[in-house]
Amino acid sequence: MSAAVPVIDGHNDLPWRLRVRDPHDRLDIGTDLSGHKLHTDLPRLRKGGVGAQFWSVYVPVDRPEATAAVQVLEQIDLVRRLAERHPGDLALATSADDIVRIAASGRIASLLGAEGGHCLDNSLGVLRALHRLGVRYLTLTHSRNTTWADSATDEPAVGGLSPFGHEVVREMNRLGMLVDLSHVAPATMHAALDTSTAPAFFSHSSARALCDHPRNVPDDVLARVRDTGGVVMVTFVPFFLNEACRQWGDELYRVEDAITSPWDTADFERERTAWIAANPCPPSTISDVADHVEHVRSVAGLGAVGLGGDFDGTEVLPDGLHDVSTYPALFEELSSRGWSERELRALGWDNTLRVLRETCG
Repeated sequence: MSAAVPVIDGHNDLPWRLRVRDPHDRLDIGTDLSGHKLHTDLPRLRKGGVGAQFWSVYVPVDRPEATAAVQVLEQIDLVRRLAERHPGDLALATSADDIVRIAASGRIASLLGAEGGHCLDNSLGVLRALHRLGVRYLTLTHSRNTTWADSATDEPAVGGLSPFGHEVVREMNRLGMLVDLSHVAPATMHAALDTSTAPAFFSHSSARALCDHPRNVPDDVLARVRDTGGVVMVTFVPFFLNEACRQWGDELYRVEDAITSPWDTADFERERTAWIAANPCPPSTISDVADHVEHVRSVAGLGAVGLGGDFDGTEVLPDGLHDVSTYPALFEELSSRGWSERELRALGWDNTLRVLRETCG
């Protein structure tokens, strides 16, 4: 790896972005794709020191659940095809040992994370099938509730988890899948942690004490992350970093809701991009991200922090963290605050590897 501190990143939305931006399958991730307004490609992953990446096999929540169950398979296929095309750079991983082996070979370990329990279509059989296909985390909800779990950004419906929701968590424990609590309501976080026997896991969230976005993790939940030996992979999305950006993000959500084109169309992206150009996001910085990392550390401990940038899953990013090549800039900021090389490696690599090993093997 080219950077001094290696990175396991918890969440990257390039697969969905490619589905929308590249329907004819012409883009080569082996080349610099910054000109296509993408945050991710192989040269920049290398520059950023990324040794392992959880690729989100996301499907929008506006899909009927049966449709989502089909589309998540298509997204898994997309990631697998990327790895097949670039065997010298990418290799699929399903365990901590896989990550160590693949990184030692000089390649990037590629893991799969399914974002949103709507893709299960209320079926434990689908959950088991996703596990067999290599998916190693399931985010219990996305931006809306499922019938069995409450989302952070929807009206409470089942008080956290329904009886079936608890059954999903138990089956994930049995299979060895990370129960991803990013996107879920605090009541759902607590309900899942009441049932789960595995370490707490958040693939891309930040600290609610610093930014009062419902997607962020409250301090009482951070205490449970500490007690379970879990990890919060701090995200770089500005909406979750400071209050000015949070308020701007709320307005963007309203604009998105008013767009009549489906989420997975170029027309939707054009309308959203035009609004952002006319109404730019307030500033956010590397320092904001470092503040969230340090808050998670202060409440949950050094062993509880990781990184989940959410690159290609957001239209805006903090100054200095504009793509996957920029992780070293965050490490430099933390180093200037007194973080040692050992502590930076815990943040970038060791903590997430440990949680993956304890949960998935």
